[in-house]
Amino acid sequence: MTRPCTVVISGKGGTGKTTISALLIDAMVRAGERPILAVDADPNANLHEALGITLNETLGSMREEAFTRSIPPGMDRTGYIRYRFRRALAEAEGYDLLAMGRPEGSGCYCFPNALLTECIETLERDYRYVIVDSEAGMEHIARGTIRRPDILLIASDPGARGIRTADRIRDLAESLGLEREKVFLVVNRDHGDAVLESGLPVIARIPEDPAVDEADLGGTPIVGIPEESPARAAVRDLASRVVEICDQRRRG
Repeated sequence: MTRPCTVVISGKGGTGKTTISALLIDAMVRAGERPILAVDADPNANLHEALGITLNETLGSMREEAFTRSIPPGMDRTGYIRYRFRRALAEAEGYDLLAMGRPEGSGCYCFPNALLTECIETLERDYRYVIVDSEAGMEHIARGTIRRPDILLIASDPGARGIRTADRIRDLAESLGLEREKVFLVVNRDHGDAVLESGLPVIARIPEDPAVDEADLGGTPIVGIPEESPARAAVRDLASRVVEICDQRRRG
C-alpha cells in the first residue's frame, strides 16, 4: 500500500476537535474507507472515550530504557519497536487507535514525541488513512512530530475570536511550509446564520446538536449518537469531502 492520506484536526482548545475526530473516523469506517490509524496526539488522551473503546497503553507510559537496554534476546531493535507499537494499539472494527498520553512522573515529552514520530512512520503503510486528533495549536507539526498532513482541518466555533484564531493557525501552518490549498475550516456548533470573516475555505459547518451535548454530559461515546442527528449528518458530508481530496492526491 502507498503512503496513507494524513488528516490532522487542529484548533484552539474547546472547539470540539475530539468530537469531530471521533465522528469523522466513524463515518469513514462506515463508508468502507478502511483501515484507518487513529492517533490521539493530545497528552490528555480522550479520543478512545469518544470512540467507546478501551485504551490499555499509551506511548507516554513507555520507558526509554525498554528501547535500548531491555530488548529481549533474539530480537533486534526494529523488530522489538514494531512489537511494542503493535501492543500499544487499541484495535477496533475498521481502525486502530494509538494514543500519545502523558509521560509517567515529571518527565518531559521529548521521548513520547519521538516515539509518536517513529510509531507513525513504522506503522502507517498498513493503513489507508491516518487521522490525527491533535492538541491545541500546531506544536506537533512545528516540531516535526507529525509530518505535513495532506489535509489540515482547523476547528472553530462560529464566533469572531474563534475564527481569528483559526486564521492565525492557518498562517502558522503556511509559515511551516504547508500549502494553503491543504488547509480548511470546520465550523463547529454552527448556528446556521453566522457570517464568517475568514480567508479559510469552509469544508464543513457542523450544527449545534443536543445529542452531542447529552453524550458529553453523560460521558457516553460520541459515536453512539443517533444516525439521524444533525452533527452526524454533517460529518458524513465532511467525510465524503475528505475522501474526495485524498483520492485526488493519490491520482496526482
